[in-house]
Amino acid sequence: MKKTLLIVILSLFVSVNMWAQDEAAEKDQPVGAAFENGTLIDAQTSYIPSVKSLEFVIQHKFGPIDNGDAAFDLFGLYAAGANVRLALNYVPAKNLQLGIGVTKLNLYTDLNAKWTVLEQTEKNTVPVFVTVLGNAAIDGRPKDDFGGLNNYENPLDTFEFRGSDRYSYFAQLLIGRKFSDALSLQAGVSFSHANLVAQYHDHDRVGLHFNGRLKFSPQSSFIFSYDAPLKIDDISEQHSGWNANNAPGWDGPYHPKASLKFGIEVSTYTHAFQMYVGNANGILPQYDMMNNMNDPFEGLAIGFTITRLWMF
Repeated sequence: MKKTLLIVILSLFVSVNMWAQDEAAEKDQPVGAAFENGTLIDAQTSYIPSVKSLEFVIQHKFGPIDNGDAAFDLFGLYAAGANVRLALNYVPAKNLQLGIGVTKLNLYTDLNAKWTVLEQTEKNTVPVFVTVLGNAAIDGRPKDDFGGLNNYENPLDTFEFRGSDRYSYFAQLLIGRKFSDALSLQAGVSFSHANLVAQYHDHDRVGLHFNGRLKFSPQSSFIFSYDAPLKIDDISEQHSGWNANNAPGWDGPYHPKASLKFGIEVSTYTHAFQMYVGNANGILPQYDMMNNMNDPFEGLAIGFTITRLWMF
């Protein structure tokens, strides 16, 4: 009797275990990374490496292609106005990345974080990737470089520098989808803020973003990034009463232009190299969203992004 009972219990256990395994196999699984790495030109993607991964990022932009004699300065390679950013990113937990970077322009130091909240699944139980990210940057220029500015609220007052004037911020929500092994697209909305801006500029800016990649070989892809600052009167600080009579040198409302960048990416499991051309000189997103005054296809400059990944 005991042997019979034991056999029945073992049979039930095996049956339940096999049923559980079948149920687990039928559960919807993540579709896999939509992008080869977490940086797409200057933008961020939903991709976050495995836990305990360390990533080194090099971002470089040369001077404008049309700066004087294009042949003499090798299409901007020798031109003034080059910009570079070096960064380290670490993954302390699944789908969470923390990083720090330094940028030549304005001697920025930035702290950043990225979290992929939802991952697209194979059976479309979750049809998209959802990622949130943000950074806080500190302008590291000498205090004297901030002189000569006037108080934003009252242009007639003398500007008084405060340490908090160095800070700027960027927050973004990204929604993306891997349509196939070759095609991935994502769109997003962002909010940028700078504690100190030039006279008659806005402290806040909302923007829309669209970028993606199209693979044309196992390791190579066409890539693009488009960022559009929005003109929203309800949050604008530019008043219609400001004119040349009470604002010398001011020639009208200040509205940053959209930036467009496109190029090619070559990637491996631990490396990625991207070369592109674009119309914005900044690398930090809040700087481009608030200061780019080049129309698309104007002020074009060559740039590249290199990433190197170590897994521990």
